[in-house]
Amino acid sequence: APDADGNPAATGDDAGDARSVRSGSLDAETLAAVERQGKTVVLVGTDSALLGAIAVADEVRSDAARVVARLRELGVERVVMLTGDNEGTASAVAEHAGIDEYHAGLLPEDKVEAVETLQAEYGAVAMVGDGINDAPAMATADVAVAMGAAGTDTALETADIALMGDDVGKLPYLYALSNTANGVIRQNVWASLAVKFLLALGVPLGLVSVAVAVVVGDMGMSLGVTGNAMRLSGIDPERYE
Repeated sequence: APDADGNPAATGDDAGDARSVRSGSLDAETLAAVERQGKTVVLVGTDSALLGAIAVADEVRSDAARVVARLRELGVERVVMLTGDNEGTASAVAEHAGIDEYHAGLLPEDKVEAVETLQAEYGAVAMVGDGINDAPAMATADVAVAMGAAGTDTALETADIALMGDDVGKLPYLYALSNTANGVIRQNVWASLAVKFLLALGVPLGLVSVAVAVVVGDMGMSLGVTGNAMRLSGIDPERYE
């Protein structure tokens, strides 16, 4: 788009372009300092001069540090941030939120590669995202969580789980609920197999009547596994906030 004098004007985010920076009133060190504050710098200029710079920043959620700390308490081995933002912004956000590791300036394919590297090093990886650029990495991760209210359709379609309230504070509860549910499923499966096995031995040996085997093995186990699963409804989300 042209400026007020009709000269072609453009924007960009390459604060390291020394030629453009020297032609204006800003210097590279000033721009780098702004980026270290967690802001992304957008340069505005023409072919011959730098007209100015605009610093923009996403506000870090107030509960981000608490959520990261809570996840770590629950057993999450490492929290990693993958972002397309510049190094300075990523570093500032990671420090504010207490994130263990970050990777900045990533394209969608770079995020996929980062997830694959984490899988090779740590095993199962969960990816939380909300944008189109996150979708390929979410598809690569073992579990994908989309921030529903702010997420794009692509991210929602890719995700295994969608947090419709767009509240990252629910992640610790989600993690705890998933782990507990996984344990309940294992308990129910092994309990059912054990009871069926004992009844299968008891009936031929005359230790258990057929009627008792039917009642205990079918109706009894159905009630048992259902009751065990109902324990999940007693998990209080506020406990994990």
